Amino acid sequence: MPSIINYKCPACTGPLHYVGSSGKLECDYCGSVYDVAEIEALQKPKEEAAQAAFQQQQQQEAKEAAEAAAFAADGWDASAISANWGADAQGMRAYNCPSCGAELICDETTAATSCPYCGNNTIVPGQFSGTLKPDLILPFRLDKQAALDALRNHYRKKPFLPKRFSDQNQIEQIRGIYVPFWLFDGTAEADATFEGTRSHTRRQGKYEVTTTEHYNVHRSGSLAFEKVPVDASSKIPADHMDSIEPFNYDELMPFSTAYMPGFLADKYDISAADCISRADDRCENTVIDALRDTVHGYETVTPMGHEVWLHRGKVHYALLPVWLLNTKYNGKDYLFAMNGQTGRLVGDLPVDKGKFWLTFAAIAVPIAAAISAALMFL
Repeated sequence: MPSIINYKCPACTGPLHYVGSSGKLECDYCGSVYDVAEIEALQKPKEEAAQAAFQQQQQQEAKEAAEAAAFAADGWDASAISANWGADAQGMRAYNCPSCGAELICDETTAATSCPYCGNNTIVPGQFSGTLKPDLILPFRLDKQAALDALRNHYRKKPFLPKRFSDQNQIEQIRGIYVPFWLFDGTAEADATFEGTRSHTRRQGKYEVTTTEHYNVHRSGSLAFEKVPVDASSKIPADHMDSIEPFNYDELMPFSTAYMPGFLADKYDISAADCISRADDRCENTVIDALRDTVHGYETVTPMGHEVWLHRGKVHYALLPVWLLNTKYNGKDYLFAMNGQTGRLVGDLPVDKGKFWLTFAAIAVPIAAAISAALMFL
């Protein structure tokens, strides 16, 4: 009994993939189109069987590990018959494709992939069973072409971007990934103190006298938070995930693997408990910024101190859509991330140092000449 399943077209058995623009599952071969609910019903018995097989596989692996440990405890050298694949394959897992029988070697957190031999989209339902099952999923709305177009737009109006990078650049890898996120609900209460200043200038004889008034400004209030996101995968840079926000949570759907064919997916490898501090920081900074925005009528406003009380609510486990694009230039890797729902894209770009210094010289030299000329007449 296989522990993974393929999403196949009921009409021709070709690979199905989810299309965000239509919200349907479409066949790569015959072009048939299906509602998510329709495919969910067909796949449910297969998912339940695959989840059971996945659990049996885990139990068998645990049994073999215990037997090997007991064998070694008796003094025998069991290294030659160990199932351990070595350090290079640490945390890997093997599956057999239900369509062609090929062995798929995946990371232990992989939950959705595709077979490199037959092309069938493959789901590991056991990664989403029991407490591992997400509450919610936000389906992809934008496709691969939209991600490529967004990257090309990202290159535009970048005066210091090397011409060779944009002319010859080839995307080496583009992946649509459902990234695991923890979404935190709660309320924050805060007291904050700011120093505000106002300045007045008056003429006193030959002099201009500036008087600066200092004010102690106090603000307090509360702010409710809903679905504060913290990514739960250690594989993807957190700053990239923070930068492509926000997501529109109005489009969140109850979790179903039927949205996943055609995309990759991981289960979380950072627990909700380990993400609490990041969520707390985001809530605290947001409520203080909100209080700061209520301070008006001053020329400068400086935070002096604050106290925040957080009241935690519900935690949701969700999969959110992200396009990741990788490219190389001069031996360096560049990673770009795009929100698969809104199209917001972030990523670092190389800098043509020659262009930078020429531009700097074109600005700095005339300014320096003007200053020198002015000093000559003093």
